Amino acid sequence: MTAMTPCLDRPGFLPRLSSHHQPRSRLSAPLLASTARVRLVCAPAGSGKTALLTECLLQVPADCDTIWLPLAGAALSGEEFCLRLTRALGLVEGLGETGLMAALARWSRPTSLFIDDYSRLPDAALDALLDRLLAVSSLALTWWISTRRRPQCNWPRLLLDDELYEPERASLALTHDEVVSALRHLPPDQADRVAGRIIQRTGGWCAGARMALLQKCDWSQNLLAQQRVDTLLDYLQHELFSSLTPEQDEAWRVLAHLPRFNAQLCEHLFGAGEGARLLHDLQVLGCFIEPWQESADWLQILRPLSRIMQQSHWPCARSWHRRACQWFTTAQDWRAAFEQALLAEEYETAVSLLQHLSFEDLFEDQTVVLLLRLHEQQSQELTLMTPQLIGLMTAALLFAGRFEQAAQCMAHFSRFMPQPTAHLEQQLLARWQAQQGWLCHLQGQMEPAHVCFQAALTALAADAWQERLLCLSGLTQQALLCGELDQAHAINREALCLARAHGSLLFEGVLELDHAQWLEQRGAPARAEGRLADIEHLLRQRTIAPTPLLGRIALRRGRLALCMGLEEQAADLFNRGLEDCLRSEDKQVLYGYLGQAQLAGNRGDYACAFERLREAERIMQQRQIPDTVYRGVVLQVSSQFWLQQGRPQLAHETLGRLLRHYRGPSALQAPPATFELITRIEYLLACAHAQLNPDENCLPALEQLLQQAQTKGLLTAQTELLLAFAQLAEANGDSVAAQQAFQRAGMLVERCQLQQALREWALRRGSACAVSGTQVPALQCDNGDHAPGLSRREREVLTLIAQGASNQQVAEKLFISLHTVKTHARRINGKLDVKRRTQAVAKAKSMGILV
Repeated sequence: MTAMTPCLDRPGFLPRLSSHHQPRSRLSAPLLASTARVRLVCAPAGSGKTALLTECLLQVPADCDTIWLPLAGAALSGEEFCLRLTRALGLVEGLGETGLMAALARWSRPTSLFIDDYSRLPDAALDALLDRLLAVSSLALTWWISTRRRPQCNWPRLLLDDELYEPERASLALTHDEVVSALRHLPPDQADRVAGRIIQRTGGWCAGARMALLQKCDWSQNLLAQQRVDTLLDYLQHELFSSLTPEQDEAWRVLAHLPRFNAQLCEHLFGAGEGARLLHDLQVLGCFIEPWQESADWLQILRPLSRIMQQSHWPCARSWHRRACQWFTTAQDWRAAFEQALLAEEYETAVSLLQHLSFEDLFEDQTVVLLLRLHEQQSQELTLMTPQLIGLMTAALLFAGRFEQAAQCMAHFSRFMPQPTAHLEQQLLARWQAQQGWLCHLQGQMEPAHVCFQAALTALAADAWQERLLCLSGLTQQALLCGELDQAHAINREALCLARAHGSLLFEGVLELDHAQWLEQRGAPARAEGRLADIEHLLRQRTIAPTPLLGRIALRRGRLALCMGLEEQAADLFNRGLEDCLRSEDKQVLYGYLGQAQLAGNRGDYACAFERLREAERIMQQRQIPDTVYRGVVLQVSSQFWLQQGRPQLAHETLGRLLRHYRGPSALQAPPATFELITRIEYLLACAHAQLNPDENCLPALEQLLQQAQTKGLLTAQTELLLAFAQLAEANGDSVAAQQAFQRAGMLVERCQLQQALREWALRRGSACAVSGTQVPALQCDNGDHAPGLSRREREVLTLIAQGASNQQVAEKLFISLHTVKTHARRINGKLDVKRRTQAVAKAKSMGILV
């Protein structure tokens, strides 16, 4: 409840806002602007309903009377409700229902009636009375109602008559920007990061975010965990459990310990005929039950609360998890059954359920995390008792970057040799070779990896198509690392055809990541981003979201958006990918931190950039991931920042040492996710050397690299090398060569939408000119900023939309499918940062994209 205080310019007592109140004008403005006679705010406890109504009350025009009626959720009879309403309206007591209805029908003064915290317990008679009062009241009286449960009134009729306005329940959650505003005592970058952690922890739930802020953001820093648990449990005791029956209390606690549930599972847990009723009652009471991942069938308890409940000690939890495991097993939902068996500490049952999982399941939500937990908690005799278990555990360890443990795990394949037949023995050996190939590939050992991949592909049977796909993906990445783009494309196409032939959308998503890297080096980041957006859209339609795969896709899309200069979009994608990869214990979480560092470097905030790099190293070391995975790319990005800061000596020393790891007889290959790493090290080293030794000519080394990139058709690498060449030629006083190189680079920037390469060149060149004292010449390049990332086809679609064509007409005129038109329209809206096609046309005209 909001505290009450006398108001000088209005009669009676009115609520006041907390000194820490965070305005939500995005909610209050539409509520105030609405012409509806009834404004209903329905949401669970702690959603900020009272504060929102108070915010609206304080902005009601002065010529409109305001009446505040706090009910505190009390259970009232019809007579009591009529009496309170009569007193609040200043009517003569004793009117009864009939007299009150007549008075409401004749009401003539413009008045806003705020009913705060309507009765929390279901009462059909009271709800029917409210419905009758709403039906007869005059247009002069506006009803504002906040409630935890939706009264059983004729809302459809009011909605059809345009007399009801009801904001969506989810919209009451605080946004990232609103939490940042509450953290204005912190520096902007720190406030942004802390707000992100608070939103991640609380989901924007107002009460949870408020507790985090009052505890000096300890939630965001993972401090005082037990204190947080106790505070929230105390809050729930007063706001939730005290109003539930013992039966409802226990059912809610059970559901809070489950990742998802539905009516059928509740029937199994709480008894036939009782489970569905309990679930319905809890939903009616507004007990923080919401759809699970936007599913129409599955539900969940609000995630911040379910996490807190799972952290608290509850002796009965194991038995309920055991029952849930039985139901999921009967439903053949093997991954969910495996998770419940682990939570029930039924480890032998959990291991037996793993026989139903395959490599595809590793991309499902928390499967990798659960496998790693099982492997750590139980003896190897239990978790590695079959070749299939060894394969799953090895894949999970490789995914998480635990290469030493993966090698130890694979050694157990030898326990199952020889096999009963030569064919079975050949297949077991081929499976070992496939995983050994990936271990070598991830460790930077190209030749052994290539041999293992090829040998496995030769021997694997047709039914081992998942292992074949993994080998083909490894060979695709190796071809990309060698700059053999045609070969990489051919292998990738073969793999995609195989995945589609087996209807595997998950593997198709994995292979599209390889394809996106190929497209990026071919100078088509917009096409790459579009393909990844399409596959992500399909993956999100699955019942269970493949969080690990979606995290990797978000990080790669972030990289592509950054490449095209779409920094706001890149920041959002990096944040999403980082969150998913952290949750999945994916080693590629590294690239989320690197993306955030590069965004900070773009705006000249090198303190934040280096902090992000240090955090990346901390996470990698904490998870015991070998430094071959992350050290090279972290040092390369650090050197890029040092050059931008005018510190060539430090960059030169670091890059020189780093390059020795990737050149020579025992050289390592670059990490698969950054196959352009070695080229970048070489040209940045040349730039650093030129700044330190201005009399030396470093152009021949760059010319050789440039020729190799041109031969292989690496357009992105060509762009970066041409810009570096222009910088060095300018430093040598060869302005003609510098201008020619820059013009060629500018053409590639415009053609391929490589704005980030130009941005990094400008930052690096600016510091170099400051060190040498030379004047920066006025080199101009039309880098396509007037059309932020719009491809030629997207401009064609947008032009036709501006002419008034429907989606079907656009499809017919451009000879493309209706689905493709919708995809283009969605991307256009995203790139122009708008939500509707009319807004896209207006913004495009204001930016000069359309005439």
